[in-house]
Amino acid sequence: MKVVAIIQARMSSRRLRGKVLMQLAGIPVLEHVVQRISYCKTINQVVVATSSDISDDDIEAWCVDNKVDCFRGSLDDVLDRFYQAAIHYEADAIVRITADCPVIDPAIVDEVVEGYQVGGFEFYGLAGEFPDGLDCTVFSFSAIERAWNESVLPSEREHVGPYIEKNPEIFKSGALVKFKRMSHYRWTLDEPEDYKLLSFIFNELYEKDSIFYTHQIIKLLAINPEISNINSNIIRNEGYQNSLLAEGSSHHET
Repeated sequence: MKVVAIIQARMSSRRLRGKVLMQLAGIPVLEHVVQRISYCKTINQVVVATSSDISDDDIEAWCVDNKVDCFRGSLDDVLDRFYQAAIHYEADAIVRITADCPVIDPAIVDEVVEGYQVGGFEFYGLAGEFPDGLDCTVFSFSAIERAWNESVLPSEREHVGPYIEKNPEIFKSGALVKFKRMSHYRWTLDEPEDYKLLSFIFNELYEKDSIFYTHQIIKLLAINPEISNINSNIIRNEGYQNSLLAEGSSHHET
């Protein structure tokens, strides 16, 4: 089984443009994500999947300079981008990672991939009350292909997993529930407040040629509880919620 981690990245984020190449501890966010995923034991190949839009030329240039596999596809149809990338790299299983999660934990990603493999699932991901920013999901190629063929709604094309998640009777699904009472932590990068918090984390924990893990972040924030309040007012999964709201408005108008 060939397991390919596909890191979706773009420069045209509506809330924080160019965020994936912003610097944390002097290194681009995207580089941190690639580096951390490279520590995974279960992943055979790491690919950055960006768009063919001119706005993402800098992402491809970074990949070329750093010898990282790069695939370019649709800007708005992210499901198609993943599907075409999976075909190109002959993936049997696809691990979806987002480039705005610079503290993604390779040990947790490995647990998710192992759970997917052991259970014979088509869709398996981290679930429960986990810190926002540790998100990772594994899809079988056949699940991605079926979703690509059957998805119609914009929210099902702009995001990779909704069609599969909404049809558990079609796809064998499972989840790793690892955390309790940790969902108030927000370690993803969407807003300037997120950048402030992540800058603090990286300034305190990052060391060259090594990575830090989730338990170290939790310990750091326990010592500095006021830091977690920097971005505590931001809505979780706002991008997907906005897609659903846009669909609702469209249906109402018609």
